[in-house]
Amino acid sequence: MRSIRWSIVVPEETDRTLRTYLAGRGTKKGDLSRFVDNAVQVRLFELTVQGIKRRNRQYRQKDILGAIQKALAA
Repeated sequence: MRSIRWSIVVPEETDRTLRTYLAGRGTKKGDLSRFVDNAVQVRLFELTVQGIKRRNRQYRQKDILGAIQKALAA
């Protein structure tokens, strides 16, 4: 997998808190990047789920579960 370099700006307190957390876990090279990558993936997943829930709000849960069961049975 190819890596891309980002330049990001965060509050000093956020930087200090995160670096302190990572140091307490025995920071290794690349830990900060891995933490940010994971945080972005988690947030994107949360936003996707929120969007799906908003989109499906118009349907009854019973209908949604029925459609899921039907799709799994196929």
